[in-house]
Amino acid sequence: MHLRGRVAHWADPAADDGVIVRTAVCLSILILASTGGELLAAHAMKQSARVQVTSGSAVAMLLHGGFRLSAMWAGLMLQGLAFFTLLALLSWADVSFVVPATALNYVVGAAASMIFFREQVDRTRWAGVLLVCLGVAFICASGL
Repeated sequence: MHLRGRVAHWADPAADDGVIVRTAVCLSILILASTGGELLAAHAMKQSARVQVTSGSAVAMLLHGGFRLSAMWAGLMLQGLAFFTLLALLSWADVSFVVPATALNYVVGAAASMIFFREQVDRTRWAGVLLVCLGVAFICASGL
């Protein structure tokens, strides 16, 4: 489906190269910013959970503690960058490509959790990540 006044993306091969590069750069920013934001927010919440809650609502205390850390604010800024990059991507790329391609967050998230949080990611999870990658590859290949 194309909006009125827009030309199909396959009409001009030279213009297509620019769109491919722009899409790849924005998709990379989206994936890295989104995953980075999630990692920073997780770090802040893990730091906040170390404080013993003795009174009041445990959830409110946890959130209050999390929002007092700069990692949480940096994570929220990265999440904002990811959101606005997603909006930009959706302005020229197909939703049926963009939304599944953002699933590459799972790959980056699993690898980053091992590196930064020293989490153990078992074979079953890696198999799931591989299936996600295969799905994204099929989606990318369908556009050719």
